[in-house]
Amino acid sequence: MKFIKKTFSIFFLITSITLLIYTIYRSEFYWNGLKNDYYLTYYIISFSLIIFSIYTFFISQKAKKNLIIFIFSSVLILYSLEGFFIFKKQISKFPSSNIKLRYKNETKKDFDTRSRIEIYTDLKKDNKDIKIKVAPTNHLHKKNSILPLSGISNSKTIYDNENGYYSIYQSDRYGFNNPDNEWNNKEIEFLLVGDSFTHGSSVNRPFDIASQLRKLSNKSVLNLGYDNNGPLIKYATLREYLEPNVKNIIWVFDASTNFKDLNKEYKNKILKNYLIDLNFTQSLRDKQGEIDNIANDEINKRIKRNSLRSKLIIFLKIHDLRNSLFFKESKTQIQPQLLKKILSLTKELSIQNNSKLYFVYLPKYQHYKSGNNNDEEYYLIKNIIHDLKIPFIDIREEVFLKEKDPINLFSFALDLHYTINGYKKVSEGIYNFLKKY
Repeated sequence: MKFIKKTFSIFFLITSITLLIYTIYRSEFYWNGLKNDYYLTYYIISFSLIIFSIYTFFISQKAKKNLIIFIFSSVLILYSLEGFFIFKKQISKFPSSNIKLRYKNETKKDFDTRSRIEIYTDLKKDNKDIKIKVAPTNHLHKKNSILPLSGISNSKTIYDNENGYYSIYQSDRYGFNNPDNEWNNKEIEFLLVGDSFTHGSSVNRPFDIASQLRKLSNKSVLNLGYDNNGPLIKYATLREYLEPNVKNIIWVFDASTNFKDLNKEYKNKILKNYLIDLNFTQSLRDKQGEIDNIANDEINKRIKRNSLRSKLIIFLKIHDLRNSLFFKESKTQIQPQLLKKILSLTKELSIQNNSKLYFVYLPKYQHYKSGNNNDEEYYLIKNIIHDLKIPFIDIREEVFLKEKDPINLFSFALDLHYTINGYKKVSEGIYNFLKKY
């Protein structure tokens, strides 16, 4: 104990300085300053600990002894709480026992409870080229030479599981969810941009929106949607991949996440360039090999993070407890003028391309869960689209108002993506509007 008391202040000071250095690294280098608000708490804690550690050089040995006992007890409590939060997270993971039982009764199959890494590992035994979905937003804080706006090309790609099974699709030459031959058509009737709903989360082809539109119209459809895409990535995607033979551009807006996505995207320097310079391009069509390599690196990092060693490190860093205490998601900052600017530029781009632009509004799940019809964002967005004179395809009116129980269009009536029937009805709502317009 005497040795511990003698070295305690030095050890305390070194640990505090190390915490400050690590905070600087995570905040300024790893996240490129994108999470300064989150790391402000850690800056305050680390500076306070440095000051307090210096103070401990001047306190009595008895006070040091009591302080050591207090710190040891606190650490023991912290790791006990971390264990509790890990356990709580595991038991609260989707699906619940009721969902699994319901799925079993309806399909006579077991709900696939494997993680995405687990199914990837299992399928890789038979197919070495199997891949995992890596969204463009995964790269927003990375220091890559380019910002990919698609996934890995020409690969079986594992997506999500909300309907009891993992959806898997064959990506096209640019890493999107299309049959590759769609790019060879002389005329593209519809080109879609959007987020996970457009991408086709948790359903296989031909049940996603793009496939349904191909079936309904018997014409060519290109799907450039990808998981977590917000308005700025959608616009950048059009700038990079829009074909001159596209007749109609369908911009799909997910009301539940797209403003939140926009706030993250606007902090990225490469994405900002698309707004500042109308001639800016990353020439992504010619860099698919580089895009594939970046995404493959991300997959390898995910596998590494899933190892026992990485899980132990996460536990030692009391990750779950810190997130529950310090990471409180702030209310989404709505930026109507920024959205209006992006959509105005998109309309100009469509006119230059001799394409017709349509805006599809997908309503929030919470709107039907709570029964609250007072949605200010809805009217705000509708007014923006009206001012820009863009045809507004309102899925609230085209689909959800016609349903007796609209919440059942979502998987297991939860805040997830659509069921197969939900995707079908939304696709029909879009197509029926287009036929009338």
